[in-house]
Amino acid sequence: MKAHRIETKLTKNGTLILEDLPFQAGEAVEIIILETQTRPQEENLYPLRGKQPYRYDDPFEPAVPLEDWEVLQ
Repeated sequence: MKAHRIETKLTKNGTLILEDLPFQAGEAVEIIILETQTRPQEENLYPLRGKQPYRYDDPFEPAVPLEDWEVLQ
């Protein structure tokens, strides 16, 4: 089975025209039409670009002192 992919747009009246297909005249073909997934233009692909990085002075020290943990009382 040969597969061929074409991206095209419908005309105003909903007509789809396929030209220059790599198949012979009289050859049976199956046509599946899928809507192209488009990304919203306002989506920011890099939301952290330009932001200040977080800095951890001592990342392995607990943020809460051990005596404040109720479970250890």
